[in-house]
Amino acid sequence: MSADIQAVSVSPAEPVQQKFEQLRASLEGAVVGQGALVEQLLVALLSDGHVLLEGPPGLAKTRIISVLSQLLEGSFQRIQFTPDLLPADVTGSEFFNTGDSRFEFRQGPLFNNLVLADEINRAPAKVQSALLEAMAERQVTVAGCSYPLESFFMVMATQNPIEQEGTYPLPEAQLDRFMLHLRVDYPQFADEKAILKLVRGEQQAELAGKQAVRQVQLNAADLMAARQEVLSVYMAEHLEDYLISLVLATRNPENYDPQFKDLLLYGASPRATLALDRAARAHAWLNGNDFVAPEDIQAVSHAVLRHRIGLSYSAEAAGMDADAVLCALLSQVAVP
Repeated sequence: MSADIQAVSVSPAEPVQQKFEQLRASLEGAVVGQGALVEQLLVALLSDGHVLLEGPPGLAKTRIISVLSQLLEGSFQRIQFTPDLLPADVTGSEFFNTGDSRFEFRQGPLFNNLVLADEINRAPAKVQSALLEAMAERQVTVAGCSYPLESFFMVMATQNPIEQEGTYPLPEAQLDRFMLHLRVDYPQFADEKAILKLVRGEQQAELAGKQAVRQVQLNAADLMAARQEVLSVYMAEHLEDYLISLVLATRNPENYDPQFKDLLLYGASPRATLALDRAARAHAWLNGNDFVAPEDIQAVSHAVLRHRIGLSYSAEAAGMDADAVLCALLSQVAVP
């Protein structure tokens, strides 16, 4: 793939769904072999949710977020989380204006449309908690005053599951604020070869002064219109019951199989039900459907639920992770 390929700007007359298809194609062209990840990111974007990306170093977690920010209309800010980061470095702080002899608030990096919290688990709990209000209430409170964030506000965080030294695991309350928890895996042979050619082409173009410039493909009005269409996607009542049953199965797993009783310490919250509903609608819309099918719910269920359940010691001792437990449990819920 050539590094000179630029994202093509679309005409305003084109349907918003077609613009999302071109956005998906541009992302897949810039991040090879991560088609499933691209789709889930777009689901979160359509659902007005935050995303936690987890995977070993070097798998283009930061790259895909950076490329997405270039293709969307809006401001973007990257925050590198480190052990010495302070809450004020994220939210902003007050300073004394000697000219006016009064305190003024200086906005922090959270006051942007897209915020990348890179290696979020490297910052201590006090800094992580500074994100809680912003992610849940879309506002920041400093010195007793609340400041609203942008209407289009999305936090995309990354973390490395391999390194444990010098990290601070995210508490359950923080994890629950993320709509989707996405896991990034290693590419296959053909994809790895395509990555070689892509990066080599980008490096050659950069040295030749022909660095590709990606044009904005989706503006704020398009995004809001798409979200409105997603909310209008039809979901039959029996599928709503199926969706709720999946969430309830994480709270009372012994109702489906007595062997599941000791696998989980706690199940998913009602916030998971709301997230699963909206993500399933977004997945259906993104694939050109105006109604939700069971496959749409199943396609997003792991990303919605894997970070909202607590594994017991018995499950961990048996070598089971959250995905394995969910596969075993959700397979017991009857599909309508």
